[in-house]
Amino acid sequence: MTRTELEAYILETYSAEDDRPWVEYPMHQVFRHPANKKWFALAMTITRDKLGLEGEGFIDAVNLKCDPLLVDAMRQEPGFFPAYHMNKTHWITVALDGSADDEKLRFVLERSFDLTKPKMGRRKGK
Repeated sequence: MTRTELEAYILETYSAEDDRPWVEYPMHQVFRHPANKKWFALAMTITRDKLGLEGEGFIDAVNLKCDPLLVDAMRQEPGFFPAYHMNKTHWITVALDGSADDEKLRFVLERSFDLTKPKMGRRKGK
């Protein structure tokens, strides 16, 4: 899946807000839940070495929140890496260059959305 395909999929599938919060990083794009503003995906363009890949140049990738029990297993899959610039226990980075299986990417994206959605708890005073 490419970054353009991922963006279209997120905007079509989730009621997400698309945000570019960093002026100095205009290619970093955050997708947030509308209710609580928590991120569930951070799409970015980074240098290949940030993921331990050989060669020069840039790669599109996405950071997704992931259940700690799944992180190690997912890192064994092609195109999945330890989280770039995020907590490596709770986040994973996926390359958007076609190396990651689209179904597995969508699975982790769905988990990320679920893990960051607003908590339904008791109201205050009850």
